[in-house]
Amino acid sequence: MAAWWEGLDTTLRFLYCIAAPSTLILIIQTLMSLLGGMDGGGGSNFSDTSGLDLDTPDLDFDAPDLGDLPDADVYTDGSSHGDGTLFRLFTLQGIVAFLTVFSWSAIGGISAGAPETGSILIGAALGAAAMLAIAKLVKMTSKLAENGTIDLKNGIGERGQVYIIIPANGDGAGKVMLKIQSSLIECSAITRESAALRTGTPVRVIDVVGDTLVVECDEG
Repeated sequence: MAAWWEGLDTTLRFLYCIAAPSTLILIIQTLMSLLGGMDGGGGSNFSDTSGLDLDTPDLDFDAPDLGDLPDADVYTDGSSHGDGTLFRLFTLQGIVAFLTVFSWSAIGGISAGAPETGSILIGAALGAAAMLAIAKLVKMTSKLAENGTIDLKNGIGERGQVYIIIPANGDGAGKVMLKIQSSLIECSAITRESAALRTGTPVRVIDVVGDTLVVECDEG
């Protein structure tokens, strides 16, 4: 082993110093992902640095036009077609993939007798392609998670508007429109306030009971 190492030129030594640890990290990442110990665990995304901005602004719109709103209990996608189109290349997975593919590609080219500069450039291009592929995979995985079943508990603290009047003191359920998990939805809601919440009233979700939101007036 020592003789083999001594026989390498500086460039190959440098590339092997990149290839060995990056390959080891990539293997560890893959194994932990498969075992659910890192990014593949329940309820978590493939990467916590995917770059997708899933936060949604507080809703501030006029009283809804009942003729334009969807029928009761129908979910509608409130996001635009352009949402989530941007993603970061420089995630941990992407950097490790780049270094692994770059280093081994360059090593292969140089070992086959290709010029060092050309081998390094080709390796960099292949590494960039691998990093792009990882970023797209992260984006697709995040979309799958985002488009899954909506958990109403994620709506606690979110703001929306009353669609169908909500009786006072929890005496019945009305309807509200709000965004949960980047989707504009219509959901049953009750209030514990002493006054009914009329159509168009801004509200905030304070609790969830079964499939029903508990809201309070959010005016002022």
